[in-house]
Amino acid sequence: MSPLMRPENQLRYRDHAMRFILHLCAVFTLVLAAAVEVDAAEVSAVQESGLGCCRRDVDIARWHKNADRLYAQFKAREAVKELQRVLEVDARNFEALIKMARAHIDIGDMIPESDATSKERKLKEYVVAEDYARRAVKIDPHSTWSHFWLAAALGNAAIVSPVARQLELANEIRTQIERAIELDSKNGLAYHAYGVWHRKVAEIGGASRMLAPVLYGQAVPTGSLEKSVEYLKRAVELNPTFIVSRLELARSYIARAEWEPARVLLRSTPDLPVQFSDDHKHKQQAAQLLADIKDR
Repeated sequence: MSPLMRPENQLRYRDHAMRFILHLCAVFTLVLAAAVEVDAAEVSAVQESGLGCCRRDVDIARWHKNADRLYAQFKAREAVKELQRVLEVDARNFEALIKMARAHIDIGDMIPESDATSKERKLKEYVVAEDYARRAVKIDPHSTWSHFWLAAALGNAAIVSPVARQLELANEIRTQIERAIELDSKNGLAYHAYGVWHRKVAEIGGASRMLAPVLYGQAVPTGSLEKSVEYLKRAVELNPTFIVSRLELARSYIARAEWEPARVLLRSTPDLPVQFSDDHKHKQQAAQLLADIKDR
């Protein structure tokens, strides 16, 4: 009989085998327990991460809501503080970027022109607005609003800049406005901006155009009063209650010596609602312009 088959050896073999199996089970149990602990830790981490994202999203939504409420109350500086909170946790938040551009333009617009340093202070705000708008364009180049607010920031900066800088900005402003209209043919603010651009450029005199390449190293773009009226009429059609669009269309009619349609527009402004921070100023300007042309 083989030694392995002897009864005493069979018992010893079974005993060793059993101890080996028990040891293997113990090791497997420890490994399984460790794996369970790791999985539990990973699940807990994922859950914490998910809760963190949810909390962040809730916070961002709240900050946006606060910013919108403050902006509607013409408190642009306070709105900026709420939007800064959004950008601190989400630097690529497109909505916050375009709202920041809009708010800084408003802050610049509200600086009184009677202030001796108003141009410098206004320009500082418009440059900040430009930076936010450019960041928004990089994030979403297919949004009409990123291009529009970039054009708006550049346009406001041009108003308080030297002539040479105005000429540098003119073509980019046109490019950004055209892109905004291309992306959304119902963007009334973009049509408004383009109408004003055409009038401002068209009003540059012939002598200045001839001298511009010599004095500033570049030619003056071509604008059209006819196009100005066309685009501003479209702006009024799309946003019939916007005081500033009616005011600018009236100015373009006056530039063409079309007095009656200008008077009709200016007479309509007192009954329109105040929707923007400078609407009270626009109403005053409309009243003054109406008085200026009453005998024309």
